[in-house]
Amino acid sequence: MSISTVTTKTMLSTEIAALTSKKHSHVMRDIEVIIEQLKTCPNLDTSIQAMNYKDSYGRNQKCYQLDYESTLVVLTGYDVVARTKVIKRWQELEQQTIKPMQVLNDPAAMRGFLTYSEKVIALESKVAEQAPKIEALARLSESDGSLCFTDAAKTLNIQPKKLFQWLQENQWIYRRAGGSGYIAYQNRIQSRVLEHKVTTVQRKDGSDKITEQARVTPKGLTKLAAIFDSTGAK
Repeated sequence: MSISTVTTKTMLSTEIAALTSKKHSHVMRDIEVIIEQLKTCPNLDTSIQAMNYKDSYGRNQKCYQLDYESTLVVLTGYDVVARTKVIKRWQELEQQTIKPMQVLNDPAAMRGFLTYSEKVIALESKVAEQAPKIEALARLSESDGSLCFTDAAKTLNIQPKKLFQWLQENQWIYRRAGGSGYIAYQNRIQSRVLEHKVTTVQRKDGSDKITEQARVTPKGLTKLAAIFDSTGAK
């Protein structure tokens, strides 16, 4: 018997949502926050893959496929009841193929099992360390409103100048020739990490002036926090 029967088992985000009584969109959001965070630890070798499934109307919808370790990471921010339900489901999946005596009598399988266990222990330790940050980012992504770039920089604890420079270099914002304000690239607006806020102000002569300002959304701030945390840029 090969230990691969353990490590190749997966669970879909749709099943996690059903087991935890959460909206699938919320589970997807949590997973996407975690994906950004785990980019800082490539040696952990977790597996989260984007997939499609058919909804009740036969339409293709996005979901994620997770291995056991990745599922544990997602469960970090959930309550005890939700965690217990998903862990019990994993135990059911593993018991379908794992026979302890066969593993013990197979030296190659035993070595693989020990390596797998060491990875789980290392991952659980890292998850415990990052849990408050992951939960905070998940809460942030749900909030309303947007921030100007200066306030966003303060929130991210980086210099505004560096944030402006990074956003321009990575094609989040640009300036039109002769313009004084920054414009968000259309794909950044479509992905909802930036938005344009239109404000009407009154001139001294009583006429109205319409101004447009690119701003960072909560989703954008969540993404930037993960990026700057991974790069260590301040």
